Amino acid sequence: MEQPLQNESAAAQNGTTAWQGTAAPLFKVANPNFKARIEKYLQGQHFMKLIGFDLTVIAPGRTEGFVDLRTDLLQQRGLAHGGLIATIADITAGFAAYTVVPEDHHVVTGELKVSYLNPGIGQQLHAVGWVLKGGRKMNFCEAEVYAINNGKPLLVAKATTTMATIFPEDIAGHKP
Repeated sequence: MEQPLQNESAAAQNGTTAWQGTAAPLFKVANPNFKARIEKYLQGQHFMKLIGFDLTVIAPGRTEGFVDLRTDLLQQRGLAHGGLIATIADITAGFAAYTVVPEDHHVVTGELKVSYLNPGIGQQLHAVGWVLKGGRKMNFCEAEVYAINNGKPLLVAKATTTMATIFPEDIAGHKP
């Protein structure tokens, strides 16, 4: 099992495209300025700010982030809430897809499936999302969420997603 990294992914450190160990990426980066674009979009991510989730890695086809497990993010037994886990899996997979679409295109979640594998016990959650296969209209992505308990990661959820591409003409005239 791949261990989550605390700061930057190995792929971001060595400049390669990031995904889970296949021999070649199944996507093309259509916007070389994807990182600046995503950083701009993060300013308007009010829900991410509300839960305290921050992206720490933005690389081709991959994003990672952390959230501190505050009391208001836990369920009644003191475990990370399943909705929080699904949310950060969705965010990292979605922004991973954003790294591969053209500048004037957008991404929305078309489908999200989360498998919960272990209880979310710890001080932080670490989510890693990546593009499994890119496409013109859909990007197939995955995400893993780890609970960090006393510095030790444990895989708590695995998600598969389909991220739909929104073309400029689909939202012409719509202002955020």
